[in-house]
Amino acid sequence: MNRVGEFVINGLLVVMLAVFLASPQLFAPLFQPLVQPNAPPIYVQASLLSLTFSHLEIVAMATALATLIAVALAIIVTRPFGAAFLPLSRSIVNVGQTFPPVAVLALAVPMIGFGEKPTLIALFLYALLPVFENTLTGLTVLPPAVMDAAKGSGMTGWQRLVKVELPLALPAILAGIRLSAVISLSTATIGSTVAARTLGEVIIAGLQSNNLAFILQGGLIVAALAILIHAGFSALEKTASRKAGYQ
Repeated sequence: MNRVGEFVINGLLVVMLAVFLASPQLFAPLFQPLVQPNAPPIYVQASLLSLTFSHLEIVAMATALATLIAVALAIIVTRPFGAAFLPLSRSIVNVGQTFPPVAVLALAVPMIGFGEKPTLIALFLYALLPVFENTLTGLTVLPPAVMDAAKGSGMTGWQRLVKVELPLALPAILAGIRLSAVISLSTATIGSTVAARTLGEVIIAGLQSNNLAFILQGGLIVAALAILIHAGFSALEKTASRKAGYQ
């Protein structure tokens, strides 16, 4: 599919999502066949728009914090003074992926209570590995000729990092952030089990009331957001790749 086609499809998806979130009752006839007699076809216990913004806020905060820590850690272990800490760093960031988010929530709730905080911790740990590994890859596969030219021009280590290494590694870093954001977007739904305001609230309500329409609404909104976030970061990656001379 060419870029124009992708842009049109994503544009239509944005419009459809915006209309549904602003006026979900317009879509009631589409969901009515999926519910039992006298059951509501649209989730009305809370605003779908409000839940979506809250869901995105939690994901954005967790992804931003994970990006800050993971990129900083990758920079440190790719410097001569920090190379010895690479195995330890990998072990630390791997914990987030190997430890189930549900278990993180179960451990965090007794210590910090219900709400957004335990969800943020779980998403933060889960988002570390993709960003760290992609940043590490981006910083360790830089063209030797470019690095030699930067050193030969008299740049300091800090100047090389800011002006050469990070710009060249940016496409790989963005790919890691994209992966983390999409994973966090779907994983955040479990936050509703500990009273965080996410779209998981709609899905859980559907499971409890045997309402397929609710489950579908929550799932479709999360899926649409994931597609749009993936497309947005992919576009940023392509732009960064062109600026870095990879395309």
